[in-house]
Amino acid sequence: MTTHVHLIRHAKAKSRTEWTEPDDRRPLTKRGRGEAVSLAQRLEADAPGRLVSSPFLRCTQTLEPLALTLDLPIETTELLAEGADGSAALDLMTMLARGESIACCTHGDVLYDAMRALTASGVRLEGPLDVPVASTWVLDIDGGRVVGGAFLEQPPR
Repeated sequence: MTTHVHLIRHAKAKSRTEWTEPDDRRPLTKRGRGEAVSLAQRLEADAPGRLVSSPFLRCTQTLEPLALTLDLPIETTELLAEGADGSAALDLMTMLARGESIACCTHGDVLYDAMRALTASGVRLEGPLDVPVASTWVLDIDGGRVVGGAFLEQPPR
């Protein structure tokens, strides 16, 4: 049985250079909040059974509209935090996606690392190996491993 992992890069956050507080507390911008709502509308149809996020505020805020729509909690893990290892993040996602689709929100560096690991292992990915803010990779999971994936561009704002 094939399930899906919706691997999302967080929506547009406030500028890193202008933010004076700890980076893990950097919130979404107004545009980012709109992107989060659009992502929720896009993912609602697949009805992921679990929402897992980096503990960074910009990631949890990206999943909040979907959490409200689906009445699900947002679980957090350091395995999706900025600077985490993409291969370890993939291992977590494939383990969690057994039997149900999930949505995960992470950071660009983790996503790039995960995409490189997948292509290096021979997984066929459809789309550019690009991960702009609020974009999503839909990974097909079968037998506890990623067997394919497709890129979804940023939703309209």
